[in-house]
Amino acid sequence: MSQRDPIRVGVLFSKTGEICTIETSQLMGTLFAIEEINESGGINGREIEVVYYDPLSSPGRYRVLAEQLVLRDKVNVIFGCYLSSTRKAVLPIIEKWNRVLFYPTLYEGFECSSNVIYTGAAPNQNSIQLAEYMTSNYGARVYLVGSDYIYPYESNRIMMDLIQQHPSGEKLGERYVPLNATREDFADIIEDIKNKQPDFVFSTVVGNSTQHFYRAYAEAGLSPRNMPIASLTTLEAEVLQMGVDVAAGHVSSAPYFQSVDSATNQRCLANFRGRFGNQVVPNAGWEAAYFQVHIFAKAMALSGSDSIDALMPNLLGMEFDAPQGRVCIDPANNHACLYPRIGVVNDEGQFTIVRQAKRAVHPDPYLVTHSLGDWTLRLGAESDT
Repeated sequence: MSQRDPIRVGVLFSKTGEICTIETSQLMGTLFAIEEINESGGINGREIEVVYYDPLSSPGRYRVLAEQLVLRDKVNVIFGCYLSSTRKAVLPIIEKWNRVLFYPTLYEGFECSSNVIYTGAAPNQNSIQLAEYMTSNYGARVYLVGSDYIYPYESNRIMMDLIQQHPSGEKLGERYVPLNATREDFADIIEDIKNKQPDFVFSTVVGNSTQHFYRAYAEAGLSPRNMPIASLTTLEAEVLQMGVDVAAGHVSSAPYFQSVDSATNQRCLANFRGRFGNQVVPNAGWEAAYFQVHIFAKAMALSGSDSIDALMPNLLGMEFDAPQGRVCIDPANNHACLYPRIGVVNDEGQFTIVRQAKRAVHPDPYLVTHSLGDWTLRLGAESDT
């Protein structure tokens, strides 16, 4: 291959199906970063060329398309996947043919493939912080509601391990709904929550069905003032879908919110909206999809090749000034060092950041040890916790 030829990369995010809203934002974050890199001269003078397929939110289609990207399209690097079930579908293909997958989504942890760069939050970068915040401010009696696939089951297990470390920690219920759940699927769950009156509800409902859960919750008269929904997966895109009147007051944990107060973030948001308008809502998945492309570009500029043997030594330890802060790929486990934050939905449909880490928290996908990362309160004048 000529050193002037484009660098072909695979992109697998769904524009249709149950998870299309969040994956479309990840797709646009990816394309935005690629445009920035190409407009600045590419990677050592070579443009990035995108080979994109729509997996239709189907794990089976992800697997087929990943193999097509590798064998027919001859790509070495793939950016993609939101659901853990789709990552699990792609992983055997990536490992069999020794390619690299960049995965920009929070996930349940307990995985560390040498063929994957994980840029979303591991449980020690969101679950631990959310459990601490909710038990400190609302109590430790929790009701769990999730979508019926890998991530919610594992995330709920981790959350309960954390909650039950609290003296009054108690699980009052645990229910699951289909990925394409409608409002009717939540009726019995809402009734059970009303009867059991937990201190808070932990939601691992994902995708377009999230709006139905929150709307049903509000219509039942349940209020975030005394019984908020806490989530790792409800972010700006889902807030827009459900409406501010429904979302305001509920709590989420993520490394990135649009409201991060930094010049880098505001500049990135302004440039993105200038190119793509307001059709896509930036969120944590969008931000991870964006910065991981820049990390790839910086690593390949050093390696001169996108083959895994040349690329990986430069990826591990690579840093980038992302909208959330300066991120780094931890050489010990291929995950990103990130900045945990707690946000509460405000009346403008954005997240008011009430707590955030002062420094990046190193990823610990197996939860061997963990800390809050010098947790600090953003609102008021209270001291750090």
